[in-house]
Amino acid sequence: MIDLTVHEKILEKNITYCREKGITLPTFAMMKNPELVPDNIREKLKETELWAVHPSNLYRITWKNEPRDSGGLFGGVNHFVLPPELTGCRATIIMLAGRWFPTGAHKVGATYGCLAPALVTGQFDPRKTKAVWPSTGNYCRGGAYISALLACNAVAILPEEMSRERFEWLKSIAGEIIATPGCESNVKEIFDKCWELRKSGEDLRIFNQFDEMGNPLWHYVVTGSSIEEIIEPYISAGKHFAGYVSSSGSGGTLGAGYYLKQKFPRSKIVAAEALQCPTLLYNGFGAHRIEGIGDKHVPWVHDCRETDFVIGVDDEVPMRLLRLFNEPEGRVALIAAGVQESLAENLDLLGISGIGNMVAAIKFAKYNELTEKDMVVSIATDSMQLYESRLKELENERGIYTDFQAQKDLELISAITMDHTEELSYYGRKTLHNLKYYTWVEQQGRTVEELNDQWYDHDNYWYSMFNQVDAIDELITDFNSRVGLL
Repeated sequence: MIDLTVHEKILEKNITYCREKGITLPTFAMMKNPELVPDNIREKLKETELWAVHPSNLYRITWKNEPRDSGGLFGGVNHFVLPPELTGCRATIIMLAGRWFPTGAHKVGATYGCLAPALVTGQFDPRKTKAVWPSTGNYCRGGAYISALLACNAVAILPEEMSRERFEWLKSIAGEIIATPGCESNVKEIFDKCWELRKSGEDLRIFNQFDEMGNPLWHYVVTGSSIEEIIEPYISAGKHFAGYVSSSGSGGTLGAGYYLKQKFPRSKIVAAEALQCPTLLYNGFGAHRIEGIGDKHVPWVHDCRETDFVIGVDDEVPMRLLRLFNEPEGRVALIAAGVQESLAENLDLLGISGIGNMVAAIKFAKYNELTEKDMVVSIATDSMQLYESRLKELENERGIYTDFQAQKDLELISAITMDHTEELSYYGRKTLHNLKYYTWVEQQGRTVEELNDQWYDHDNYWYSMFNQVDAIDELITDFNSRVGLL
């Protein structure tokens, strides 16, 4: 359960602080349905850029932002459809597009889900307490951004080998940036830095995406309901919702799958990971290039009992498709192969992890022999907006992209098979769950009792937490009322 104990003295100070700073907070209901956003906030958004450090942009933490960089309001769920002409599989693959969140990635929602309950209960003091955001990429960017909107100090922690775009933007937002050794696979180094900060005596609170339940809660409520909204017309037309695919990463985005499984019990949840670091698939280790999906452990917030498949993605495939989807020669080849020009011109909505998710969705569809009657949903966490430097690096490494290479990469998509796909049995799921012990009990101070509750008291442990959203919304509504600006 998320601790919702109210600390009234600090809460009163937070209310005064937010009144002085002109800050109010969206409820989860507003993030699901932006039609509920107050009119005075809408007027401010008409004049506000998507990434602007302005508190009104808290109300743009939704999948339903108008796809504009400035002045946009709200519309339908941002998504796009990958047809068989592109994927080579018979099923329809639907991708949610994270490009139109502030910061260009949906992780800003997960960070809000972690920080907002602490703020409206008085458990966090933005005037003096530093918010620490340990991450393998977009989560710390989202946390630094939310902290800036709430006028509090932030410490961003991420691996030193993440893309240049991430670091350059963070320099303008975060109060402090800590680059830990290694790449997206080096999560323990991030955890070690967090323990060092805890022992420093500074006034700080660490919002660890891997064990903060506000992370999967946000996706359960907001991402899950957004996907439900997208697929309902397909279901009405006779299609079957086969499954939801998400990179394991922090485990938070899988929260949408838990929601969907409640609504569509026959659907499956697929956790994807890099084959070069196959922690879930083979209890393996290593380093990979699918940025943002940290591994070598099982996140505390990952409900392993609800996970049906694990799929490994060779990171060479996303790196090659990154060029196919974004180089001019690649787009010409895609159109010649039958992909609609409007889609080919918008494949930059897929960042590296989004391409990885797409590949995992294709493998899932082929393994299950899905047909035209089926659909699969996955996530484009971010877009090429955060990876332009990677294209230049690939050109320096491999040479100018040519039509010949584009044809080879088109063949690469059609050659995707169901290899490195595991359908989990009861004990296969329990094997994943048991791996949590070594990170979370031995290293991070969690208890065996709570670990057992996650498995043996499953529904009460997980769904009682997800059902806290109404109580959190009541706290946010009361907070806004006392701030008095709406």
